[in-house]
Amino acid sequence: MTPQEELALLLRPAAGGLYLVSTGRAQQLEVQRRLYGAATQDEVLARFRASLDLIAGARAILLGIPSDVGAGLLRGSNMGPQAIRTALLDAHPDFPERARDVGLVDIGDVFVVPQLLHDDMLSEAQKASSRRALYPGVPEPEASRLPVSPLSIAERALDLVFSINPGVAPIVLGGDHSTALPVARALARVRSAQQRPWGIVQPDAHTDLLEERLGVAYCFATWSYHANELVGRGGRLTQVGVRASQRPREHWESRYGVRQFWAAECRADPAAALDAIVAHVKSTGVEGVYFSNDIDGTDAAYADATGTPEPDGLTPDFVVALIRRLGREVGLIGGDVMEVAPALQPTPESSARTLALAVRYLRETIEATLGRALA
Repeated sequence: MTPQEELALLLRPAAGGLYLVSTGRAQQLEVQRRLYGAATQDEVLARFRASLDLIAGARAILLGIPSDVGAGLLRGSNMGPQAIRTALLDAHPDFPERARDVGLVDIGDVFVVPQLLHDDMLSEAQKASSRRALYPGVPEPEASRLPVSPLSIAERALDLVFSINPGVAPIVLGGDHSTALPVARALARVRSAQQRPWGIVQPDAHTDLLEERLGVAYCFATWSYHANELVGRGGRLTQVGVRASQRPREHWESRYGVRQFWAAECRADPAAALDAIVAHVKSTGVEGVYFSNDIDGTDAAYADATGTPEPDGLTPDFVVALIRRLGREVGLIGGDVMEVAPALQPTPESSARTLALAVRYLRETIEATLGRALA
């Protein structure tokens, strides 16, 4: 089985990662037709499969991971990837053409069984049952090696992408923040093989640095702990905008070797904070950073359609300035937009406002990663 053939099993056309039979299916098909410029579902599928053949020549890939199984208090970020893509098309109907011009290939969505999170959490019987449902017709020797949970599928899919094109940059749409962990794991392998140190810059209201949560190793609250180990500690995980923590900054920095810039200092003197963040990232000796952007790092006044909106956070202009400076002065090796939950609307305007900001962040991350405007 070639990497492209395996990817065709693991992924679905863009905006197709959620399993829908009736409710919501018409909206899903409509955004797919717009994304692929297709009239029928057969054409959508054909153009999705053709996109997998473009990975070798791509500068970046776009991947949706519509899973909120690893979330905390409120769910709904499973709708984030489809909603962000829809808002992107509404704002820029020619986005697919713009993406092609800059070398960005949308490779679709991880297919999500909404009761599963990671294969390590499943019994052998459950994995076998899920494989029969997900991969009908695949011979047993091949099927037995295929993952079934969204985090495990995403990690395998990105490993395959990097096997085709080791220099490609991943741009990811979550999902709760646990969906950044498979990206970090795949990046760690490819960057290690290249002997190129890398880091993560994470705007977030929360630290996500628990070693486990209620006995669960992989979820929204633990992914940063594992990612920090992958980058090698030493301040290579830089967290920006923290303000909801049961422990002081000194606890996290001394125990785990992360570097944190809390929201209060960023708000007090934005220019000085930007200088300090960029100077710190440069001091770690990394040759590029992955920008993992939890939407709740931004103040809830601008982005409250999310599971855990927090006041007194970062302004959108601050986050955009950080993205641009990291792109120019350090280099982005990819990035994501996480935790957008369009159905969670404290006010009637919440969803539209949060989605518009998510689209802005996505565009800025793509442009900073590729060093070229989506004209």
